[in-house]
Amino acid sequence: MSPELFTRQQAAQRAGGVWDYVSASRLNLWLKCPLAFQLRYVEGVESPVSPALFIGKRVHAALEGYYRHRQLGLAIEPEQLALRIHGDWAQAMHEERVQFADTADEEAAYEQTQKLVAAYVAQVPADEPRPLAVEAAIEAPLVDPQTGEDFGLPLVGIIDLVLPAAGGPTIADFKTSSRGNEPLEITHEVQLSSYSYLFRHHAAEPEGAIEIRNLTKTKTPKIECYRYGPREERHQRRLFAVIRAYLDALDMGRFVFRPGFGCSSCEFRTTHCQHWCG
Repeated sequence: MSPELFTRQQAAQRAGGVWDYVSASRLNLWLKCPLAFQLRYVEGVESPVSPALFIGKRVHAALEGYYRHRQLGLAIEPEQLALRIHGDWAQAMHEERVQFADTADEEAAYEQTQKLVAAYVAQVPADEPRPLAVEAAIEAPLVDPQTGEDFGLPLVGIIDLVLPAAGGPTIADFKTSSRGNEPLEITHEVQLSSYSYLFRHHAAEPEGAIEIRNLTKTKTPKIECYRYGPREERHQRRLFAVIRAYLDALDMGRFVFRPGFGCSSCEFRTTHCQHWCG
């Protein structure tokens, strides 16, 4: 793949209005609860990063460093990765405004981050090929592949890793979770289809497969890789159906309260949500 179309720092700064771009994370939050979407992206309500999300971000940062070295044909030892995590920890806590319950809680999060990264690196096959792309920030115009309709705004996303493979490049996404077991493919469909759309636009070729590499935060970390085939026409039809419904909701300013299982982990559950009356 050619160089990134824009840098990760620039991607992080693209926090403009809801009509600036579409992303898988925005679509998924809207699908989960339009009210939560409104609070975060329309009203701009900011919340501190949760300890669980902070661990995930630190793991991602460490693996980005690991694979950028591999992309350049350089080796980085596990000890060096551990030192990087240690050196960046305090600054990252300040920037993310993460709030731990106490010092012991922070120390447990730090130890878990180190163990997750070490466990992942330990299981990387010696013959894993040099990456084609690492943390690739990609933007593509949203044009319905079935109808040719141009939606007039871009899809934006950051693909964690792209590896060469005989059957076509493999897109890999890193996730951290508190429990294992294979996830239902459909629960990740918006993200998988979005990454496929972005990759095909940028690389001008279809992906061979998409992997979710799950780092499970058990006492002894587990690394599980779930592999899915290239996205089919039906996946793209469903993605664009979601995008149409999403844009219609934005156009009408309709952001309904949608209670469900996701409420238990929602950052707005005990604050704004309690006072919402419709």
